[in-house]
Amino acid sequence: MTDRNDDLFSAARTVIPGGVNSPVRAYGSVGGTPRFLASAKGATVTDAAGNEYVDLVASWGPALLGHAQPEVVAAVQEAATRGLSFGAPTEGEVELAALIADRVRFGEVRPIERVRLVSTGTEATMTAIRLARGATGRDLLVKFAGHYHGHSDGLLAAAGSGVATLALPGSAGVPAPIAAQTLVIDYNDPDALAAVFAEHGDRIAAVIVEAAAANMGVVPPLPGFNRLLADTAHAHGALLILDEVLTGFRVYPAGFWGLQAAAGEDYLPDIITFGKVVGGGMPLAALGGRAEVMDMLAPLGPVYQAGTLSGNPLSVAAGLATLRLATPEVYATVDAAAARVARALDAALTDAGVTHAVAHAGNLFSASFRASAPRTYAEAQAQESFRYAPFFHAMREQGVALPPSVFEAWFLTAAHGDEELQRIEAALPIAAAAAAAATA
Repeated sequence: MTDRNDDLFSAARTVIPGGVNSPVRAYGSVGGTPRFLASAKGATVTDAAGNEYVDLVASWGPALLGHAQPEVVAAVQEAATRGLSFGAPTEGEVELAALIADRVRFGEVRPIERVRLVSTGTEATMTAIRLARGATGRDLLVKFAGHYHGHSDGLLAAAGSGVATLALPGSAGVPAPIAAQTLVIDYNDPDALAAVFAEHGDRIAAVIVEAAAANMGVVPPLPGFNRLLADTAHAHGALLILDEVLTGFRVYPAGFWGLQAAAGEDYLPDIITFGKVVGGGMPLAALGGRAEVMDMLAPLGPVYQAGTLSGNPLSVAAGLATLRLATPEVYATVDAAAARVARALDAALTDAGVTHAVAHAGNLFSASFRASAPRTYAEAQAQESFRYAPFFHAMREQGVALPPSVFEAWFLTAAHGDEELQRIEAALPIAAAAAAAATA
């Protein structure tokens, strides 16, 4: 007997490629039928069959305050009464840009003087790369294996045979000459960084890096690594693009850069990209940086970027409400909830005898099924990932929704109270036993 989720997935596959509009939603790495969500509130989501789950996906990050936070919803509703889209400047986008620039600071250090609002994280990183190339007059880009910066052509590149080898396409439809403009090296590897700049330094426009990797599981930068990236790039006349689409305003009021600055790691990225939380769950992203770089964007400069829905008034309203409500108390609540769940996860897997490591980047965390936390993409891949599918389904059967891939971060929200946390804690030993019993 099928339920509503099965029926919807069958119908979706007849009109949508793979039945989903973003690949991870298809449950390809865990198997089974995706849950088609009908509603969400606070720390829970409800699927089309009426099943409620404590949510640890949080729309892949934006729901910092919890789903359908009343003040955010009210802000969007009020904005909608004034019009859905204008294709013209609005007062709200000026306020949001100023708020972004003001939040990203540590003391008197403020890396953002100008902000451009766009619609998606992919658009933000794509624009940042074009801007870096325009600012430097160079073509090559350095990125790290396992880091995800959206699906624009130049970023879907697979590493070549060596640190100085130009990349090959990592997706059908990406022309080889475009992929060849990207140099893919190992993350957290100072020697690889030095080698690629020694070989190509005078042709490299920028290094792009997730502030803390969270698309191969959570893999934080080694101490000093982000500073080394900035120092190395700047020594060769290149820029550093810090991708905070996922971490920005989720792990700290000033993002992961601010979290590192508060811990004493001082470095200045040239461009920072934002998404997820900055739009409060609506389609909105941004890039920001110092004025001399950002002012190269049209209409002031020669680097073209445009978008009819950039600065959409509903998205701006959601972003403003979310950031204004994201107080230090909210971050303290999310941090405490994340730490509690991470401890329970570690304890459950330990008690079940499952080899694992739990890695953290602020309040983001994930488990890998290997003896030590990975530092590179190759290490992240070298784990007993077959244990995650039974773990995932056991959690779902207990009413807890996890990301449908072992290579994703877990997200808590300010709405996860003691009742929801207890439900997670009760489910974890059952899921850990399922992981322990799994076979390749």
